[in-house]
Amino acid sequence: MDTSAVLSVPQPVLMGLVLLLGLLGTVVPGVPGPLVVWAGVFWWAVWDQSNAAWLLLTGVTGLLLVTAVARLFIPVHGYRGAETARRTLLVAGAAGTVGFVALPVIGVVPGFVGGIYGRERVRLGGHGAAVASTRAAMRAGGWRVLTDLAACLVATGAWFATVLWG
Repeated sequence: MDTSAVLSVPQPVLMGLVLLLGLLGTVVPGVPGPLVVWAGVFWWAVWDQSNAAWLLLTGVTGLLLVTAVARLFIPVHGYRGAETARRTLLVAGAAGTVGFVALPVIGVVPGFVGGIYGRERVRLGGHGAAVASTRAAMRAGGWRVLTDLAACLVATGAWFATVLWG
């Protein structure tokens, strides 16, 4: 019996879980989501050893480096509702991911912003207050989180497509 085939079956599943953890890390404070996503792709490239794997790793590395540099130029303003911001960012991250899947790549922006608005609308009860809170949340770091989330979603989607069709 060939044990390498048996042992290799769960590897892509575990790598996918690492990528999902990285996606979650983009919206959870203190978890380096892009670094975890990069580590998952790196693990897969080392395990797979194909040209497609190394090309994907190179592309993901470039994308995440450009994203890291771009984040330095996104201004951040203070936000007082730190406790609500965590839940809001989780909802926004989930909505952004749904938007990314529903309308590939560009859907993450309206999904993320819409997720913040929806959460704030439920929390605050009115349109005007929700719009003001959405603007404040985006200025307080939402754009940075959105930038990381979009880059990590592109990297994860590219990994998934390469595993399926590569």
